[in-house]
Amino acid sequence: MKAIIPVAGAGTKLRPHTYTQPKALIPLAGKTILSIIVDQLVDAGVHEFIFIIGYLGDKIQDFVKEKYPHLNTHFIQQNERLGLGHAVLLSRNIVQEDEMIIVLGDSICEYDVKAVLASEQSLLCVKRVDDPRDFGVAEINEEGIITKVVEKPQIPKSNMALVGIYRIRESPVLFECLENNLQHNITSYGEFNLTDAIECMIGKGALIRSYKVLNWFDCGKKESLLESNATLLRKMGQTIAADHQFENTIIVPPVSIAAGCDISNSIIGPNVAIGECVNIRDSIIKDSIIGAFSDLKDIVLTHSLIGSDTEVRGETRSLNIGDNTEIDLGKR
Repeated sequence: MKAIIPVAGAGTKLRPHTYTQPKALIPLAGKTILSIIVDQLVDAGVHEFIFIIGYLGDKIQDFVKEKYPHLNTHFIQQNERLGLGHAVLLSRNIVQEDEMIIVLGDSICEYDVKAVLASEQSLLCVKRVDDPRDFGVAEINEEGIITKVVEKPQIPKSNMALVGIYRIRESPVLFECLENNLQHNITSYGEFNLTDAIECMIGKGALIRSYKVLNWFDCGKKESLLESNATLLRKMGQTIAADHQFENTIIVPPVSIAAGCDISNSIIGPNVAIGECVNIRDSIIKDSIIGAFSDLKDIVLTHSLIGSDTEVRGETRSLNIGDNTEIDLGKR
């Protein structure tokens, strides 16, 4: 069993943060998006990973090698971002005929990973959504078999969206379909999509079942990322590193505070995740994510996403600022 994690995207909807940080390494509930995904798979018994990297790929590679030195890891550079189908096809020589699970680098879901891996048929994970037009959509019969998949249909015949987790047993068939689509320029919305290749597999007779995940945490933009952070903090529980100083400070759970933080005369929480070595003084922060090595003073923050190495001074605001930024909101 091999896990393929495509993380080559630029994450444009999360700019300015993704100018300097891959989307998969954005902090979330005391971890990163990528580490939540990898930890789920490792806990279920997966030990060989293929990462499809591109934009800021060196940071992905450094992070994985440092945090997961015990895993068997491969890194494949996707120099041209031609689509998810193209990204998966790049792993063909490593996967060969082995079974695989593909998990998109921003697809955090609550599901029984071991049950998905143990399935005797290929599985696509799905979740009911109100408006499926922005997703790959699965049409499913009464037995739970997927009869058709369509990428971003304008008139959807189903409201079951593909959440970005694909358990594939017939790897050679998938690669054959991906190669065929690439050779014949079969695209959707200008890209070689994995959805089109899976539809090709169904046409060749592959039996693919649906699997409904319990929760799907959206990490696509600031607002949904903060909402996912709050939900995961409640589910995963509060974590506060032992190495810290909290002087005259009130902590309102759930929060996640990394090591080396110095916080004084402040109120932190609820739903706040703070990176390592952050200094906070005379501030109130709730429903926010604060990047590592940031310095905040005399500020009231709510629903804010603050990058690493950031200095903020001033008054009440809702902010969305990237790494290496200095902002003074004080009156002169």
